[in-house]
Amino acid sequence: MKSVCVLGNGQLGRMLHQAGEPMGITVFPVSLDADPESVPFQESVITAEIERWPETALTRQLANHNSFVNINILHYLADRLKQKQLLDKLNLATAPWEKLQDATQWPEIFLSFNALAIVKRRVGGYDGHGQWQLRPGEETMLPFECYGKCIVEQGMIFDEEISLVGARSVDGSMVFYPFTRNLHKDGILRVSIVSPAPDNCWQKQAEKMLGILLQALNYVGVMAMECFIIGDKLLINELAPRVHNSGHWTQNGASISQFELHLRAILMLPLPAPVVTAPSIMINLIGIDVSDRWLADPLVHLHWYDKIVRPGRKVGHLNLCHPDSAILSRSLQYLAQNLPVEYQGGITWARQHLNS
Repeated sequence: MKSVCVLGNGQLGRMLHQAGEPMGITVFPVSLDADPESVPFQESVITAEIERWPETALTRQLANHNSFVNINILHYLADRLKQKQLLDKLNLATAPWEKLQDATQWPEIFLSFNALAIVKRRVGGYDGHGQWQLRPGEETMLPFECYGKCIVEQGMIFDEEISLVGARSVDGSMVFYPFTRNLHKDGILRVSIVSPAPDNCWQKQAEKMLGILLQALNYVGVMAMECFIIGDKLLINELAPRVHNSGHWTQNGASISQFELHLRAILMLPLPAPVVTAPSIMINLIGIDVSDRWLADPLVHLHWYDKIVRPGRKVGHLNLCHPDSAILSRSLQYLAQNLPVEYQGGITWARQHLNS
């Protein structure tokens, strides 16, 4: 079986490595500035944990590798302008948007977008960085350098945020997980919750939309699609052509994790639909030191990234899964007593959704 080289050695590359070990798949997460001579990429399938990267000696070598899966798609979808243009071309619903070229556009933008605009950098920016929420009179808060480098969307008042993680094989077959309900704060994903039997209307609609994208791009591997539910409509917010934070619950809540599923797809291994039999919850650990108190609860699975702890930085996550929602709720209550105050709202939200 071929080895896999992952461009990027952050937590996603680390978890791909962990998923490969039990299957006898050697996965090498590598730093962007690694010496090409030290990386065994010649006989490997190449994938990436990131959508864009600077030019280095290694990335120049990999750019010409004939087994770099999705390389052109990664560059394409790294640009939010091109994402939006693709969604429009495929007639897939998304928030009204336009390219932000200069400050003279603001009167028309606020008139068209109901006085609430979301500015996003075309490339880069994540976890709330590189995004601005603006109302009339606040446009001067936007750095001048953003003009020509951003898109602007209508700010949407949504009922729920959800995401769907799916995968496509080389032969065009596709599988999907149940959609995930997500809670964000300050642009950072805080909590995800999934049901083994989600609302079938939203599941079918989301699968159809993501399936259209996967097939149109001839994509191979795992992709995540973030959406807003607004009334009876599903709007696509953004696409992530890789394993995704909102799919981390699959490590303990599905028969096949998103990381194993991605490896199966890019290595042309069997791609059965993952089985999900119980509700699951994922809690991101953000800017917090690790605590062994979390492990006193039997349902808690700790995934720690071994990163330097900094404010606003994702340093790990907790997964919980159990078929009995009442038992799962008790474990959440235990965590509430052993996490800082800023986690309480997310835990309360998750407990409410368990009972809805």
